Amino acid sequence: MELTNLTAISPIDGRYRKKVNHLDEYFSEYALIKYRVLVEIEYFFFLADQRFFKLPVKARTQLKKVLDEFSLDDARQIKQLEAVTNHDVKAVEYFLKEQADKAGISHLKEWIHFGLTSQDINNTAIPLSWKHAMEHEYLPSIINLQNSVYQLAAQWKDVPMLARTHGQAASPTRLGKELMVYVERLNNQIELFSSIPYAAKFGGATGNFNAHQIAFPKRKWVDLGNAFVEDTLGLQRMQFTTQIEHYDSLAAQFDAIKRINTILIDLCRDIWTYISMDYFKQQTKKGEVGSSAMPHKVNPIDFENAEGNLGIANSLLEHLSAKLPTSRLQRDLTDSTVLRNIGVPIAHVSISINSIHNGLSKLILNETAIKADLENNWAVVAEAIQTVLRREQYPNPYEALKELTRGKAKIDKASIHAFINSLKISAALKKELKGITPSNYFGVNPLF
Repeated sequence: MELTNLTAISPIDGRYRKKVNHLDEYFSEYALIKYRVLVEIEYFFFLADQRFFKLPVKARTQLKKVLDEFSLDDARQIKQLEAVTNHDVKAVEYFLKEQADKAGISHLKEWIHFGLTSQDINNTAIPLSWKHAMEHEYLPSIINLQNSVYQLAAQWKDVPMLARTHGQAASPTRLGKELMVYVERLNNQIELFSSIPYAAKFGGATGNFNAHQIAFPKRKWVDLGNAFVEDTLGLQRMQFTTQIEHYDSLAAQFDAIKRINTILIDLCRDIWTYISMDYFKQQTKKGEVGSSAMPHKVNPIDFENAEGNLGIANSLLEHLSAKLPTSRLQRDLTDSTVLRNIGVPIAHVSISINSIHNGLSKLILNETAIKADLENNWAVVAEAIQTVLRREQYPNPYEALKELTRGKAKIDKASIHAFINSLKISAALKKELKGITPSNYFGVNPLF
């Protein structure tokens, strides 16, 4: 069957196609070819700028136009060449040599791909496309999501809420503070991610500039390689490599994204649980159905969708970070196959971030349920009472409150106040203790 959204095997290219098609520019076969063309042309220009040969201005302009206007038809032409060469990077070289002929510089076309191996192109083109995807797509999206969570935290900063540890009622907190937990966690991991360099390999067949050195022994090829990769491409050149890049920095970025995903999974599960506890209602949309059988249901599908896609992404990222840094001796081909999939987990992450945004935008705070939960759990003020009694040097306050509250079916305001009245303490202290309620015992909130 013809490839369409309905016939695609992967849901990324099928069901979710509209949500991830912006990633085509970085992770598709077309994108890989385009970035290879970019590196080859920039290297050709670099050699000209280093006075290995004289490049006419008109020819430079024509080749720059090839890059700036690179199209799907150009990519198809390169794929046709690949069908003959059975080598993807060599096909790019032949394509550019044809462009050199058209630009009237046939005498210079052997400078295209001069001294290079295919991995000098792949291990700069892929890191560059990855860098652009991270800077233009991933980081803005995760920072925007973090900001959305922050906005909700600020909106609900004063909403007291029963906390739960081990699934049991615990010392109250504030809803805004609980959301700030995720804002802080995301911020820390975004900073760690942003500190990892975008590494590249550029050094010939086995990383030693062998061909370059034999042709031009007086040139400082390490310095030239550094200048091209770092100044022209904006990547960080690894100094000691085999035929391929180490992929250690790339693996570190995969692991960092995986940690961010884990935080998002935690967020999704918490919000899902709050919805199940009726702390949140969800906005409905006319015509939508929550259940095929139960008309009343409004399912938290956005958070479930996100959790599922984040799990798939993490499985793929785990394999990528474990596989890529290992290669037999100076190189085997397994990295090439694996590298073609680095956009897949990012697509799943993109779907997830979009789903979380949608889910958060639908949340309606149900303060009635939150207040009722607090009122039904007066036992949580036992910690407060015993701590104040400790301050006053009252004997064995913890044990007294334990006897009153632990394992009891019902502890309410009346039983707490009756306990306070039974204490041999001053009237002022009794008044202070009775002023403690589940709704006002929520600690500090330093960020608001």
